[in-house]
Amino acid sequence: MTDSIAEIRQPNALKANAIGFIDALVIGLNSTSPAYSLAASIGPIVTLVGIYAPGVILASFVPMLLIASAFFYLNRVDQDCGTTFSWVTRAMGPWVGWLGGWAIAMTGVLVIGSLADVAVSFGLLAIGLDSWAENDLVRQALAVLIILAMTAVCVIGTEASAKLQNILILAQVILLLTFAAVALYRVYTGTSTLSAARPSFEWLNPLGAGGAALTGGLLLGIFIYWGWESAVNLTEEVEDPASAPGKAGIWSTVALLTTYLSVGFAVVAYAGTSFLAENSEEEEFIFALLASEVMGSWDWVVLLAVSTSALASTQTTIIPASRTVLSMARRHALPRQFSHIHPRFRTPNVSTWWVAGVAIAWYVAVNQISTNALFDSLTALSLLIAFYYALTGIACAVYYRRHLTESSRNFLFIGVGPVAGSALLTWLLMESIIDMSDPKNSYSGVSWFGLGPPLVIGIGITVTGLAVMAVCRLMSGTFWRERPGLADPSLVHGKEL
Repeated sequence: MTDSIAEIRQPNALKANAIGFIDALVIGLNSTSPAYSLAASIGPIVTLVGIYAPGVILASFVPMLLIASAFFYLNRVDQDCGTTFSWVTRAMGPWVGWLGGWAIAMTGVLVIGSLADVAVSFGLLAIGLDSWAENDLVRQALAVLIILAMTAVCVIGTEASAKLQNILILAQVILLLTFAAVALYRVYTGTSTLSAARPSFEWLNPLGAGGAALTGGLLLGIFIYWGWESAVNLTEEVEDPASAPGKAGIWSTVALLTTYLSVGFAVVAYAGTSFLAENSEEEEFIFALLASEVMGSWDWVVLLAVSTSALASTQTTIIPASRTVLSMARRHALPRQFSHIHPRFRTPNVSTWWVAGVAIAWYVAVNQISTNALFDSLTALSLLIAFYYALTGIACAVYYRRHLTESSRNFLFIGVGPVAGSALLTWLLMESIIDMSDPKNSYSGVSWFGLGPPLVIGIGITVTGLAVMAVCRLMSGTFWRERPGLADPSLVHGKEL
């Protein structure tokens, strides 16, 4: 197996040892866009579960940690930048593996434009250019420029990307913690301008709001953790590729949990459930409303935090999509042109620019329909996320199946844990499909073909993927002749599990 992998990588190798563990950890953190993700979700979560929002955030962490374990162990035996695509192909065959890779690539296409839009909007609000932020043409033009600039950074090199990400995560964390500290200070000193409530450990109980509300909250909670695996997509470019990327993925989820709980407690305590529920439809702009309440004339701190978060994620979201396309092309699952590596920078320039180009086209096209349609396209993300995460968890147990009973650690962390995470995500996927089938549950509230727009978008992406897969099968049969296998015993036992 190792020989075949080497043959694939040599002609199209990425730059090895370009970044270290900390750099990978930072990229994993920034890929989730913590400030933006929390701002976009805290209002709707509070609407569903009230003061138990921190508990839902904590419960949503569980399947992410279980799937992170799958990423860690699969990366130990196959350091391929295509992650889910490569692992599922080796464990379950090329057809399922191809769909997993397609899902990852399409998540980037759906979300990159929206992230750039948020980065521009909040950046303009932070410097007082409110009229520019409200001008659709200006905002969209600047968003496209942001995507192009971030794509150029990705092409120039992984080191450049990592340096920029280190600066952005430092700024983002400082700004977020400043906001949380000021909010909690005003809660305990009785100077909150809203219906404040002192934090309680009871808020960590996710079952407090009931079953139906918990389901909806978990669906939103899964979204805020998505993206941490970008660190693993850099496995071929990280020092100690067999373990560092997987560890970075796991620790990024833990760091996210800490950040989300801190800010979540502060927001719920300061604003109270009534304010957050009343303004839940503001989506990510809930932080813009809270900024002036908490920080006064220093409201630009919060606005800049969200802008920085979205800007960082605009860049890092390109990484898993472009690396997955590269991996698929190297295996002849996509046209070979996508496997081209820049001769100087040793980055996948063709796949990176293609991902950016399609993302820009999607962003501009959907905006012509309506802003609500753009939010509906983001809602469709939950389908793709749950699908490829669940596939990864199952692939881990299948690929390691002959080693699961060798120790209790293997059985729990390679078998039971990832499968349990996959089962929960599959359940959430089915709940999402049922929920999205009703047009009333969509952001726009309109009907497309009798269904909610997010579900139609999800079905459209799936059908398009099947069509592209059929064309690729006709163009080249090499990849499609691969057969499922097992984890190489020499790799499993040659590295400490």
